[in-house]
Amino acid sequence: MHLRNWLAAALALVALAGAVLALNTRPPQSDGPKAVDGEWIYVEDRTEGRALEQLGPPMASKFSMRVEEGAVVLDGHGSGHRNVRVALDGSITEVKEPKVISRYRGAWKDGGFEYEVAFERLEGESPNSIKRIQRSFRPSAEGLLVRVVVEPAMVAESIALYRHAQDIPLPTPAKATIGELSWLAGAWVGKRSSGSSIEERWSPPLGGAMLAVSRTVNTSGKMSAFEYLRVVERDGGLVYIAQPGGAAATEFVLTELTAQRAVFDNPRHDYPKRIVYELSAEGALSATIGYLKGGTPRRFDFAREGGK
Repeated sequence: MHLRNWLAAALALVALAGAVLALNTRPPQSDGPKAVDGEWIYVEDRTEGRALEQLGPPMASKFSMRVEEGAVVLDGHGSGHRNVRVALDGSITEVKEPKVISRYRGAWKDGGFEYEVAFERLEGESPNSIKRIQRSFRPSAEGLLVRVVVEPAMVAESIALYRHAQDIPLPTPAKATIGELSWLAGAWVGKRSSGSSIEERWSPPLGGAMLAVSRTVNTSGKMSAFEYLRVVERDGGLVYIAQPGGAAATEFVLTELTAQRAVFDNPRHDYPKRIVYELSAEGALSATIGYLKGGTPRRFDFAREGGK
């Protein structure tokens, strides 16, 4: 009697263990629409067949999606629209403006979020008018894969990888002291293609830091932009800190330094992700900003004030 009870109990335990093992070996369940929630930062272009200078994000470098019951709220997806609520049942959300009506329609399909936005221009179409944009967002082990198709087609499609900022690896800092950046010190002035003037005034290295202010003055003589800048020593390396318009600081880590070139990176920033200063053999200074890979960086050329 006791032996029979023991065998029954043992068989029950084996069955329970098998059930637990089967449960633990099942593939993880999808988070559904919650998988696309949050703020997303552009990482790299995955579109095949593009030249290096053509690489770039297929939409904004940074955008967000807030998942609600039965809907996804879009922010920063372009067209200047904020907090557009797109229902997942295929119903249309209209955004009316004086010259255009934008109609959004979306759904959760095959493990991802998809939507399209169609444009009705109230003052007539031009040959280059965009009629429709289709976007899909697929969560993957690498991050969020974003696919964009525009009608009429400029390219067949664009595909890129985005991630949450905290999931983007930070670069390896280069070892350096502030004295090694002494060639950047001085007053630098230049002209932009628009005709506006731009200047950066860098203090000599002292106390583990260099400080600067940048100012842009338009062709009518009005200041159109300013920026506080500094480079500081930290943990055996250098950190470039930018505050455009006096806004919150954004930091870039020194990743490369030579006698005439300094590269600062922040892959978690939307744009720019890289800032490069370079001193030519003739004594001219250039500053370029752009992505870590590809695209067409923006370049600013400076001469030392007074030619000295």
